[in-house]
Order: sequence, then structure tokens, then C-alpha cells
Amino acid sequence: MILARAPKQSNFVEWRGYKVVYKRYASLFFCMCIDQDDNELETLEIIHHFVEILDRYFGSVCELDLIFNFHKAYYILDEILIAGELQESSKKTVARLIAAQDSLVETAKEEASSLSNIIAQATK
Repeated sequence: MILARAPKQSNFVEWRGYKVVYKRYASLFFCMCIDQDDNELETLEIIHHFVEILDRYFGSVCELDLIFNFHKAYYILDEILIAGELQESSKKTVARLIAAQDSLVETAKEEASSLSNIIAQATK
């Protein structure tokens, strides 16, 4: 339905008793399904906020970034939204939290690598 719509049409589609709010950025479409009485413009702003943070993190986000790093995209989305409501509007705060998460992942990888080395040496 969304792909068949002309670019000049609105970014809102009614579907099965809900509203689908979408925004196209280059070749990427970001869609959110909301209740009939939710605010469409706020949802568009949330989508834009999410894309701006993805752009900062990935440096001009593209489809491959989302395919190969979907877990990071979901983590970013989890930092922005809770139960479908905007939790964090500060891009700097989200960037700081993402950097902290990346640091934890790197530390865990290093510890796992050193543990593997210790086990390999002990089994020789």
C-alpha cells in the first residue's frame, strides 16, 4: 500500500482500524502503526528523531547498516521509545547511552577472547 502511493500524498494510511504513519528517507521507509486517536504528527517527529540518531551513529544510515546491525538499530529504538511513547528526546543522551552499550559489548568480547586463550593454553 505504501510503496504504491505517490510522493505527494500524505504520510498517513488507514489500515485495519489503525493508522500507519510512514516517512521515506532516500530508499528507506520507516513505518509506525498507531491507534486511530494517536497523534500522527508526533509520530512523524518520532520517526524523524529516530532517523537522525541512526544517521549520527552510522554516518548516513543505509539499508545495509540496518540489515547487518539490526540489533543496534533496535537498541537505539529501545532508548527512544517505551511502550510506544517517546522516552528520550535528547540526541546527546541517546548517543551517550549507545556509546556506553558499545563499550560494554567490546569489553565482553575482550573478556571472552582472553578466557578462550586461557582455556586453550590450559588444554595443551
